[in-house]
Amino acid sequence: MSRQRLTGLPSGRRGKYAVLVLWLVLVAVAGPLSVKLSEVQDNATLGALPVGVESSRATARAEAAFPDSDRPLAVAVYVRDGGLTAADRAKADADRTAFARYADGGAVSPAVPSEDGRALLVSFPVAGDDERRATAVSEVKERLDVDAPGGLRTALTGDAAAESDVFDAFAGMDVALLLATAATVAVLLLLTYRSPVLWLVPLVTVGVANQFAGGVVYLMARYGGLAVDFQSQTILTVLVFGVGVDYALLLIARYREELRRHADRHEAMRVALRRSFGAICASAATVAVGLLCLLAADLPSTRGLGPVGAVGIVAALLAMTTLLPAVLVLCGRWLFWPFVPRWSPTAATDDVTVDHGIWRRVAAAVGGRPRAVWIGTAAALVALTVGIGNLSIGLPGEESFTTEVGSVTGQKLIAAHYPGGATAPAEILATAGTADEVVAAARAVPGVARVEAAQPSPDGTWVRVPAVLADTPDSDAARTTVQRLRAAVHAVPGADALVGGQTATLVDEERTVARDNRVVIPLVLAVVLVILVLLLRALVAPLLLMVSVVLSYAAAMGAAGLLLAALGHPRLFVGVPLQAFLFLVALGVDYTIFLMTRAREETAVLGHRAGVLRALTVTGGVITSAGVVLAATFGALGVLPLVPSIQMGVIVAVGILLDTLLVRSLLIPALALDLGARTWWPGRPARPAARPTPPAPPARRVLAGS
Repeated sequence: MSRQRLTGLPSGRRGKYAVLVLWLVLVAVAGPLSVKLSEVQDNATLGALPVGVESSRATARAEAAFPDSDRPLAVAVYVRDGGLTAADRAKADADRTAFARYADGGAVSPAVPSEDGRALLVSFPVAGDDERRATAVSEVKERLDVDAPGGLRTALTGDAAAESDVFDAFAGMDVALLLATAATVAVLLLLTYRSPVLWLVPLVTVGVANQFAGGVVYLMARYGGLAVDFQSQTILTVLVFGVGVDYALLLIARYREELRRHADRHEAMRVALRRSFGAICASAATVAVGLLCLLAADLPSTRGLGPVGAVGIVAALLAMTTLLPAVLVLCGRWLFWPFVPRWSPTAATDDVTVDHGIWRRVAAAVGGRPRAVWIGTAAALVALTVGIGNLSIGLPGEESFTTEVGSVTGQKLIAAHYPGGATAPAEILATAGTADEVVAAARAVPGVARVEAAQPSPDGTWVRVPAVLADTPDSDAARTTVQRLRAAVHAVPGADALVGGQTATLVDEERTVARDNRVVIPLVLAVVLVILVLLLRALVAPLLLMVSVVLSYAAAMGAAGLLLAALGHPRLFVGVPLQAFLFLVALGVDYTIFLMTRAREETAVLGHRAGVLRALTVTGGVITSAGVVLAATFGALGVLPLVPSIQMGVIVAVGILLDTLLVRSLLIPALALDLGARTWWPGRPARPAARPTPPAPPARRVLAGS
């Protein structure tokens, strides 16, 4: 189907009704499915690693050889600073007896005292499915507070407690994020349009797109095996609202412009949609294909984000190029009240820049000294990269929440009285016949505080050897110890040894993320470059845009480093840099696409210099508004109680603002002016036929409000 037919359908006198009916049917089907999206979430992927890494292979072997190994551990800790009393020990013993009903196998290990006599640990694997474990952990927490002697501090930690804390922290957060995002977008649209009605149309439309996307993702997860977790569902909401409103702002701005040139609002929408359709589709293709590049990642949580985000982008594209124009045409010009665009017989030849006073002055400043502008802007962006020094990779588990939760409190209590790795020992899996050699090799490794006796599997084939590390599981020292431990036990002949556990998982996670960065980042850049070359039919301009995008990302990381250090969250979660890079490249280049496609169109009529300056003038306001809206929607991630979400929100929001206010407004147009027509090498924009002045329609149609 040609572009003319596609753009003519939602703007047609009868076509608009067909589009509305189609979307009513889609929402009726997808809406109830979208509500059930959280039911198909599999948050196990958030911490999962590829099956081929050593920690994953160790887990698989342990689950096969030791049936209880897949049960998360609950660790109750009892601490009295002045030393435990007989009443404290009696409390721990009573709790241990009560905990047996929740323990896998019905048995709880004896309490483990600390060497300083101030703490006790009672640990057990929690039995049951997810629902039963959640109930059990809640009851265990309540039990710890029952009849506790005065001055005794108690807490519950371990994997089971951490799992419960995550569930409690995010209860209702999907609704809170949706409301926060919608409210942010509503306020910004109201300020942008200064109309009591118009802002509702894009907001409702993007809400419909979000429901449609959620329904499609639900079906893909339920029947297609698509992995969906809380992170991807969160990003889906933010992407649909942010990108959808961007497209709405671009289309409505062009529609308002054409309403002054055409008395018939249907014709105005047809022209506006045809002239903005290419830029919107190129933008959507850039983001969607960029997201699909995440399929090349090995980290499951990163890989799963790609298809979910791509569905959201496609849903936003479909809604904003079909439903939105149909609703706008159906409602008529009055939607713009009190600033209703009126048709003028001379509008086709009028200077459209007269309504863009601020951006006319910006364009004049850029056009006056383009070389000084782009050099100064580039220098400012380079200066911002200094803030990257404030950032580091590796977010400790106890810093993952914005407020301290019970499992983190328990970890801190244990760290004060036990070896750092007491709650998360490394776990060695080896053949039963080499148990003594493996234990001896592990004990000789520096950084290993204690190696416990080997535990044989029920079939006598394997042994499991817990090795308590001297340092906390998240520390660099513990990671180094695990690497030494792996080297030592791998060297035992015939042991076929594997080392797993929390610290081993962190080591493998870092290696996996480093590999993903090496593969996905060049792939994203290559894909975006190809799309830009095809869109602009040039080589120089796309290469300039790619350089600007990389510089913008570095500046965003630097500026975010300053902000995150001030917020107390400078240590990044390992997956944040890659995902932030993708969003900033794919989303940031959107605004340059909007600018450069308009520049190509105007250059063909006015010449290079005048065309670039006019494009900057007429797109400046709408693109800036779009950038602010998108930055604000990512900023809404701040309502979530998880530090990685805040880090992602800050980095992307700052990057989008830098790209909107500096890169697209100053750097790119100044570079284009300094290079001149060489920007479009090896091609040149073709000169289209002159636009005819639309004839005045019959008077009765004007009076009818067409």
